[in-house]
Amino acid sequence: MKNLTGWEPFYGMNKVFAGFPAFFGQKPLGGEYLDYDWSPSVDISETEKEYLIRAALPAVKKEDVTVTYADGMLTLKGERHKEEEHVGEKFLRVESFYGDFLRSFELPDAIDAEAISAVAKDGVLTVHIPKTKVQTQKVATITVQ
Repeated sequence: MKNLTGWEPFYGMNKVFAGFPAFFGQKPLGGEYLDYDWSPSVDISETEKEYLIRAALPAVKKEDVTVTYADGMLTLKGERHKEEEHVGEKFLRVESFYGDFLRSFELPDAIDAEAISAVAKDGVLTVHIPKTKVQTQKVATITVQ
């Protein structure tokens, strides 16, 4: 006797989306894919002294965000809580994303990991990643014998 299984019309589409985890909000963590509700936009810049990562986190309290650095990866993780409807008010349209988020960034080797700092102000989380001095390699011509 054959086993009957239900037909899942979106199985193929879900499999395609799983192939692009960062683009569709799923992040690999410990070999598994976990779903996150949204992903904040991030700007990354550089000065002579540091790298800067600025994440747009409107309506996210600093207590709801954690910034960690381990094994060359900087991770921003947190949650934006959904506002509750007030008496006599109902939402007609909601375009904001709520729930858990996670963003990870691979950092260069020439940083001072112990001096990384983060500041949350006006809905933007700014992570300061100080650079360390690295000797630049001189270009040398090597004679082939």
